[in-house]
Amino acid sequence: MAANGCVFCAIVNGKAEAGIVYSDDDIVAFMDLQPVTPGHLLVIPRRHVVGLSDLDENLGTKIWKVAQRLATALRLSQLRCDGVNLFLADGEAAFQEIFHVHLPVFPRFPGNNFRIDADWRPRDRIELDQTAAAVRNGWNRLIDPSAHTLSS
Repeated sequence: MAANGCVFCAIVNGKAEAGIVYSDDDIVAFMDLQPVTPGHLLVIPRRHVVGLSDLDENLGTKIWKVAQRLATALRLSQLRCDGVNLFLADGEAAFQEIFHVHLPVFPRFPGNNFRIDADWRPRDRIELDQTAAAVRNGWNRLIDPSAHTLSS
Protein backbone atom coordinates (compact mmCIF):
# COMPACT_ATOMS: atom_id res chain seq x y z
CA MET A 1 0.00 0.00 0.00
CA ALA A 2 1.02 3.60 -0.51
CA ALA A 3 1.77 5.79 2.50
CA ASN A 4 -1.80 7.10 2.49
CA GLY A 5 -3.14 3.52 2.34
CA CYS A 6 -4.47 3.89 -1.21
CA VAL A 7 -3.98 0.72 -3.25
CA PHE A 8 -4.26 2.70 -6.50
CA CYS A 9 -1.44 5.01 -5.40
CA ALA A 10 0.58 1.90 -4.60
CA ILE A 11 -0.02 0.65 -8.15
CA VAL A 12 0.98 4.03 -9.60
CA ASN A 13 4.18 4.00 -7.50
CA GLY A 14 5.06 0.41 -8.47
CA LYS A 15 4.55 -0.86 -4.90
CA ALA A 16 1.59 -3.11 -5.82
CA GLU A 17 1.19 -5.44 -8.78
CA ALA A 18 -1.21 -4.64 -11.58
CA GLY A 19 -1.85 -5.70 -15.16
CA ILE A 20 -1.06 -2.33 -16.72
CA VAL A 21 -2.75 -1.77 -20.07
CA TYR A 22 -1.99 1.95 -20.56
CA SER A 23 0.24 4.49 -18.88
CA ASP A 24 1.31 8.08 -19.50
CA ASP A 25 2.38 11.06 -17.37
CA ASP A 26 -1.16 11.60 -16.01
CA ILE A 27 -3.12 8.36 -16.38
CA VAL A 28 -2.75 4.65 -15.64
CA ALA A 29 -5.18 1.94 -16.78
CA PHE A 30 -5.02 -1.60 -15.43
CA MET A 31 -7.02 -4.78 -15.03
CA ASP A 32 -9.57 -4.88 -12.20
CA LEU A 33 -8.84 -7.66 -9.67
CA GLN A 34 -12.56 -8.43 -9.36
CA PRO A 35 -13.76 -8.09 -12.96
CA VAL A 36 -17.42 -7.85 -13.89
CA THR A 37 -16.42 -9.52 -17.16
CA PRO A 38 -13.05 -10.49 -18.67
CA GLY A 39 -11.34 -7.30 -19.82
CA HIS A 40 -12.67 -5.09 -16.99
CA LEU A 41 -10.27 -2.13 -16.72
CA LEU A 42 -9.83 0.76 -14.31
CA VAL A 43 -8.64 4.14 -15.61
CA ILE A 44 -7.18 6.35 -12.87
CA PRO A 45 -5.25 9.58 -12.50
CA ARG A 46 -1.68 9.10 -11.28
CA ARG A 47 -2.25 11.87 -8.74
CA HIS A 48 -4.40 10.88 -5.77
CA VAL A 49 -7.85 12.42 -6.25
CA VAL A 50 -10.63 11.24 -3.94
CA GLY A 51 -13.77 12.18 -5.86
CA LEU A 52 -15.20 14.03 -8.82
CA SER A 53 -15.44 17.36 -6.99
CA ASP A 54 -11.67 17.16 -6.41
CA LEU A 55 -10.87 16.27 -10.03
CA ASP A 56 -9.42 18.92 -12.32
CA GLU A 57 -11.65 19.18 -15.42
CA ASN A 58 -8.72 18.79 -17.82
CA LEU A 59 -7.58 15.63 -16.07
CA GLY A 60 -11.18 14.37 -16.05
CA THR A 61 -11.35 14.95 -19.80
CA LYS A 62 -8.14 12.99 -20.28
CA ILE A 63 -9.46 10.11 -18.15
CA TRP A 64 -12.59 9.97 -20.30
CA LYS A 65 -10.55 10.13 -23.53
CA VAL A 66 -8.33 7.24 -22.46
CA ALA A 67 -11.38 5.24 -21.32
CA GLN A 68 -13.10 5.84 -24.66
CA ARG A 69 -10.04 4.60 -26.55
CA LEU A 70 -9.75 1.56 -24.28
CA ALA A 71 -13.40 0.77 -24.97
CA THR A 72 -12.53 0.68 -28.67
CA ALA A 73 -9.49 -1.50 -27.89
CA LEU A 74 -11.77 -3.94 -26.05
CA ARG A 75 -14.01 -4.16 -29.11
CA LEU A 76 -10.95 -4.85 -31.29
CA SER A 77 -9.52 -7.47 -28.91
CA GLN A 78 -10.30 -11.18 -28.98
CA LEU A 79 -12.31 -10.75 -25.77
CA ARG A 80 -16.07 -11.14 -25.86
CA CYS A 81 -17.33 -7.59 -26.21
CA ASP A 82 -20.68 -6.70 -27.75
CA GLY A 83 -20.96 -3.48 -25.76
CA VAL A 84 -19.05 -1.47 -23.15
CA ASN A 85 -19.99 0.20 -19.88
CA LEU A 86 -18.20 3.17 -18.37
CA PHE A 87 -19.38 3.27 -14.78
CA LEU A 88 -17.90 5.77 -12.36
CA ALA A 89 -18.95 5.63 -8.71
CA ASP A 90 -18.44 8.89 -6.78
CA GLY A 91 -18.91 8.56 -3.04
CA GLU A 92 -19.84 5.78 -0.66
CA ALA A 93 -23.57 6.06 -1.43
CA ALA A 94 -22.71 5.45 -5.10
CA PHE A 95 -20.75 2.30 -4.12
CA GLN A 96 -17.28 3.83 -4.47
CA GLU A 97 -15.07 1.42 -2.54
CA ILE A 98 -11.61 2.82 -3.22
CA PHE A 99 -11.47 6.55 -2.67
CA HIS A 100 -9.21 7.41 -5.60
CA VAL A 101 -11.14 8.45 -8.71
CA HIS A 102 -11.40 5.55 -11.13
CA LEU A 103 -13.41 5.02 -14.28
CA PRO A 104 -14.22 1.35 -14.81
CA VAL A 105 -14.42 0.24 -18.43
CA PHE A 106 -15.86 -3.22 -18.95
CA PRO A 107 -17.05 -5.33 -21.85
CA ARG A 108 -20.69 -6.39 -22.00
CA PHE A 109 -22.33 -9.24 -23.85
CA PRO A 110 -25.68 -11.05 -23.76
CA GLY A 111 -25.99 -13.21 -20.68
CA ASN A 112 -23.37 -11.51 -18.52
CA ASN A 113 -24.64 -11.01 -15.00
CA PHE A 114 -24.04 -7.30 -14.35
CA ARG A 115 -27.27 -5.50 -13.46
CA ILE A 116 -28.33 -2.23 -11.91
CA ASP A 117 -31.62 -2.44 -10.07
CA ALA A 118 -33.65 0.72 -9.64
CA ASP A 119 -37.15 2.09 -9.70
CA TRP A 120 -37.23 2.68 -13.48
CA ARG A 121 -40.85 3.86 -13.65
CA PRO A 122 -41.55 7.08 -15.58
CA ARG A 123 -41.97 10.16 -13.40
CA ASP A 124 -44.65 12.86 -13.57
CA ARG A 125 -43.72 16.05 -15.43
CA ILE A 126 -44.07 18.18 -12.28
CA GLU A 127 -41.60 15.96 -10.40
CA LEU A 128 -39.13 16.09 -13.30
CA ASP A 129 -39.46 19.88 -13.54
CA GLN A 130 -38.92 20.30 -9.78
CA THR A 131 -35.87 18.07 -9.93
CA ALA A 132 -34.51 20.00 -12.92
CA ALA A 133 -34.99 23.26 -10.98
CA ALA A 134 -33.03 21.85 -8.02
CA VAL A 135 -30.16 20.84 -10.32
CA ARG A 136 -30.18 24.29 -11.99
CA ASN A 137 -30.01 25.83 -8.51
CA GLY A 138 -26.97 23.69 -7.72
CA TRP A 139 -25.41 24.69 -11.05
CA ASN A 140 -25.99 28.38 -10.33
CA ARG A 141 -24.39 28.00 -6.89
CA LEU A 142 -21.42 26.26 -8.50
CA ILE A 143 -20.95 29.18 -10.89
CA ASP A 144 -21.77 31.85 -8.28
CA PRO A 145 -21.60 30.61 -4.67
CA SER A 146 -23.68 33.61 -3.49
CA ALA A 147 -26.59 32.59 -5.78
CA HIS A 148 -29.49 31.10 -3.81
CA THR A 149 -32.34 31.49 -6.25
CA LEU A 150 -33.51 29.43 -9.18
CA SER A 151 -33.14 30.65 -12.72
CA SER A 152 -34.96 28.88 -15.51
